Amino acid sequence: MTRSFPMDSNIPSEDHDEPHQRAMYFAHGDINGYDFWGEAAFPRWSSHSRATFGRTVFRKLDEIRSGPDAGILRVDFDLLAADGQVIAGETQAYTFSGDEQSRIIDCSFTISADHGPIKIGDTKEGTFAIRVVKALDSPPGRMLNSDGAVGEKAIWGKRADWVDYDANVAGEDVGIAVLDSPTNFRHPTYWHARHYGLLASNPFGVKEFTHDRHQDGSYAIAPGASLTLRYRVFIHHGDYQQAKVADVYRRFAAGE
Repeated sequence: MTRSFPMDSNIPSEDHDEPHQRAMYFAHGDINGYDFWGEAAFPRWSSHSRATFGRTVFRKLDEIRSGPDAGILRVDFDLLAADGQVIAGETQAYTFSGDEQSRIIDCSFTISADHGPIKIGDTKEGTFAIRVVKALDSPPGRMLNSDGAVGEKAIWGKRADWVDYDANVAGEDVGIAVLDSPTNFRHPTYWHARHYGLLASNPFGVKEFTHDRHQDGSYAIAPGASLTLRYRVFIHHGDYQQAKVADVYRRFAAGE
């Protein structure tokens, strides 16, 4: 899954809807100095020069399988610098399941330093993200985290096990939550979550989230090594309490 959105910025929220697609994606704004979050095709959204934008390019389909209980998708990508040089490999894997009341997408993302060392930089622009439908934006939608904090000011840049968006859409109460795995690096993760519908888990932007210049959230991957991050996306009927998001997280954390 490649990015469908330009980078976040401090412009008014209504301007963020210009591309107007909604998507789930994995990308980061600084990998070996290249921006894989923003896109050169949308220059108004970024101060980066074209020479600093990377590209995520499909390499091969490893697995696609359906069944009575779940579907599985596993895909390999190359991360390319602006000059076309491959700087890293990336594997994205998804397991889709659910019941009459909900849908679950278990996601695994692995960045492999198979073309030399990798440094994932400290920036708020990342990393596993969802842009929700307009009806879930707040207002009228509500954004709440696992600590009970509500709204962008209380959630953005804070650490939490999960964040949920819920609202009434076409007369039905529904929501979507992103759950951070306890196995992840720097769990519980920081959240780059915005009221205009951006819901992103980002364990790397520590300096930007804490506003502490002495912090450094960057992460180095040695040649031949890799980093894997895992998340569960929970799409549900009802609000977060009716859907028992906290219980879903506890089962996820227990490996269920």
